[in-house]
Amino acid sequence: MFLFNDIKGKVLYNLYMINSVLKNKSVNKNKLIPFGFIEKNGIFTYKTQILDGQFIFIAEVHPNGEFKTQLFDILTQEQYTLHLVESASGAFVGSVRSEYEKILTEIADKCFDTDVFQSVQARKVIDYISKKYGDNLEFLWEKFSSNAIWRRKDTKKWYGILLTLSERKLGVDCDKIVEIIDLRAEPEIIEKIIDGKKYFSGYHMNKKHWFTMKLDSSVPIDTIYGFIDKSYLLAKGK
Repeated sequence: MFLFNDIKGKVLYNLYMINSVLKNKSVNKNKLIPFGFIEKNGIFTYKTQILDGQFIFIAEVHPNGEFKTQLFDILTQEQYTLHLVESASGAFVGSVRSEYEKILTEIADKCFDTDVFQSVQARKVIDYISKKYGDNLEFLWEKFSSNAIWRRKDTKKWYGILLTLSERKLGVDCDKIVEIIDLRAEPEIIEKIIDGKKYFSGYHMNKKHWFTMKLDSSVPIDTIYGFIDKSYLLAKGK
């Protein structure tokens, strides 16, 4: 029987590595089976051989989203954990650790979605746009991993931007970190609604054609949906 790593024991480094690779990501169970996972009783399991068949790599995704891994040494018929000891060195251990991290990264890229934005309204907006327009967030800037955009498929023009920043950058006398959305609107509409409380000039965008809202429930979600629909239309162009 396979025994999984006890992340609360001597192999805490495993938790560190997994968290590093899966930072700001959440599992997308619809992607697991196409990747090669097998589902049984709600648990998804993936197995593959590494280092010319010397080890079997096993990953499990549990119903609560918990992600576990194991390396099984085929020759000794025992679980291998030396690659999880941070102080362990040597060419062989380095090779095992490198292969282990490579598979973790591949699973993260192909089976997990980026999950930077945590507010209730941000999640609702992401879901709304995905279902209505079929568009997913694009993370264009490696150095700014908490910034993302939506763009139309036909014109490639942006119609929404999601960011995480300090309220002070919006001109509010507060250092609270909030999630915001930038949207397009007609200049006359922007001029009427900007109040420095619920509606702000477009952050890092053309302030004549873009405006900003905090996703903190200060603006009702249905109102935000309406602004998104209008922004989408405006991105169609002439």
